[in-house]
Amino acid sequence: MIIDLTSPNQGLISIFKHPKQVITLDANFLIPPHRRRFTKNSFDFSLFQKVWLDPIFTAFSSLAIHEAVYGELISPSVQLYIGSMIECKPPRLTVHKDSNLTSKEKVIRDSIENKIYPLTSYDPFIDNKNDRGEVKSLAYIAVKGLIYFAAHDNNTIQLVEKAEEWSTGLDNIEAIKMHEVIFYLYNTGIGDKKSLRMLYKYQYHLTQNEKKFNPEWNQFIKLMEALYPSGSAGSI
Repeated sequence: MIIDLTSPNQGLISIFKHPKQVITLDANFLIPPHRRRFTKNSFDFSLFQKVWLDPIFTAFSSLAIHEAVYGELISPSVQLYIGSMIECKPPRLTVHKDSNLTSKEKVIRDSIENKIYPLTSYDPFIDNKNDRGEVKSLAYIAVKGLIYFAAHDNNTIQLVEKAEEWSTGLDNIEAIKMHEVIFYLYNTGIGDKKSLRMLYKYQYHLTQNEKKFNPEWNQFIKLMEALYPSGSAGSI
């Protein structure tokens, strides 16, 4: 994925100031990445948990997923971990359920879904799995007035960032990208620097095309610190 570092994300600025806000996660924030087309290396679950999952659940106290995304988590290791986050007292992860929508909200939800799904691989008439979690998540949080959707999928991000141009009905939602959360964890000292560097390289600086357009780690940090100079009490 090619990242844009030309201007700050107002959503990330707000999260730096108020990290207890609800952030709804896409499945790709919870499932270990596998880029076997480009490298033999991959993240097993234990490594992904240490590098990514444990830090984000430490950093943010109001994480959530839609029930459709929960249904996409087929790995037993992921299911066990996410289940433990949901079952904590109090829960460290909440689940958005469509059954919680009022009749009026369901009508609005359906209207938003009808705007979104033609731009994805999801077809509500056959209720296929492709992009189902993204469509259901975005429609739900738009209806409920929730602001942040964290994703690592270019098309999903565009549904939010091109909301006005594409008339998706998602104008009030802010997309939070993985590279921004990587920087947040680095900047606040919650994540391990070497581990976050490894994850950044794997996700954004692995292919020749990515190396052409995306900055290497040290430059990435410098550019992000310039975009978010008051992100935290001080960078590491």
